[in-house]
Amino acid sequence: QVQLVESGGGLVQPGGSLRLSCAASGGIFSGSTMGWYRQPPGKQRELVARISNLGSTEYADFVKGRFTISRDNARNTVYLQMNSLKPEDTGVYYCNAYSSWMGGHWGQGTQVTVSS
Repeated sequence: QVQLVESGGGLVQPGGSLRLSCAASGGIFSGSTMGWYRQPPGKQRELVARISNLGSTEYADFVKGRFTISRDNARNTVYLQMNSLKPEDTGVYYCNAYSSWMGGHWGQGTQVTVSS
C-alpha cells in the first residue's frame, strides 16, 4: 500500500526557515516524480516544486531562489528546504508522488504558518 507521510511543518516568523520531509513507502518512490504542492487558506492547491527520478527540478516562480527540493533515494524521502519565508507562504503543504505505472498519490498534508 502506497503511503506518503509529511513532517516538518509549523509556525515560523517571516524571514525564517523550515524543512519539510516526505517519507514514501509501498514501492512508489523509485522511478517517481516527487512534488510539493500547497493550498493557501481559501485558495486552490498549487504546485510549489517537483523533482524527477533523475533529479531534474522545477519550481513555481513565487519560490524560486528561496525554496530547494531534493530527494534521498536511499531513504525514499523528498525534502523541501524553505528559506526567507513570507506570510503568503502560509498553507497546507502536500507531498505528491507520480509514476506512469502507479499513478498519483498524495500525503495527508502538513500545516505551515508564517506569522509574527
